[in-house]
Order: sequence, then C-alpha cells, then structure tokens
Amino acid sequence: MILIIVLAVILLLWLILAYNGLVRLRNEAQQGESSIDIQLKRRADLIPNLVETVKGYAAHESATFERITAARTQALGAKTLSEKAEADGIMQSALGGLLAVAEAYPQLRAVEAFTQLQTELSDTEDKIAAARRYYNSVVQRFNTKQQTIPTSLIAGIFGFSPREFYRVEDDSERKPVKVELAS
Repeated sequence: MILIIVLAVILLLWLILAYNGLVRLRNEAQQGESSIDIQLKRRADLIPNLVETVKGYAAHESATFERITAARTQALGAKTLSEKAEADGIMQSALGGLLAVAEAYPQLRAVEAFTQLQTELSDTEDKIAAARRYYNSVVQRFNTKQQTIPTSLIAGIFGFSPREFYRVEDDSERKPVKVELAS
C-alpha cells in the first residue's frame, strides 16, 4: 500500500514538474515574440527620420521612398508571426535600397544626423537578430519538450501545441552580401 502511495506521489510530482516546464517555455516563447515586436517597432519608428534625412539629398529617388513607406505600413500592420516575418523581409530589402541610395551621396554620409540614424538602425538590426535567435531557441526547446515522451502525453492532455519558428521568407536574405568598394 505504501509503495502505491509513493508511486502516486512521484507520478503527481512529475506531472506537475512537466506541466510547469511546458508553461514556462510557452511563456518564454511569448516573451521572445514580444521582444521581436518591440525591435521591429523601434526600427519602424526610426525609418521616417532616416527617410526624411535622405530625401533632402536624393529627392528624385521617390520609388525607393515609396517602397520604404509601403514596407513600414505592412510591418506595422502585421498580426501573425508569419505576417511579421514576411513584412520583416520586405522591410530589410527596402532598407537595403534606401541605404544604397544614401551611399551614392558622399555629402550625406558626412551629415551627423544621417550617421547617427544609420548607427541606430544598425544597432536595431542587431537587436532584431538577437531577438529572433532567442525566440527560435526557446521555440525549439518548447516544441522538442512537448514532442518527446513522456512529456508529450501531458502536452496533449493540456492542449499545448507547437509554435512556429520565426523565418524570413525572402530568398534575397539568404544570398551573400555583395560588397563593392568604389575607387
């Protein structure tokens, strides 16, 4: 009789620990996704200032400015993780075009406001990358934990479901960066 009670207590403790572990990882994943959102919003807030600074030097580059504005609008309107990832890829591509325009104007590169905005944007891009890595790491642990036995039994009973990884779907993001040094 004591053996049955001990086994029941051990099983109950394991159940509680496994459930709490899944909840903790789910909450970490939600926090990781929130961190990505914060950094994407920070980048979206920097863009109008960067665009206005570049516009003064390159007023004829209206197509680039329109792409940036459309990409920013899409990024701010994204709701699901896949929409955010898609908008993120479009935004990165559009920013690359804006920075290429800016590089064509040597006098612009000397403007303190532009260099400060470019530094802030670079810092934000690094923070976005770190937030993506953190989120995907937590999602990998969360999904693995709920897909392995015996925790998978608890995950199924309590309705835990796998989370999707943050993926930038833009194939141009996978290509090597082309660096050209003007002579």
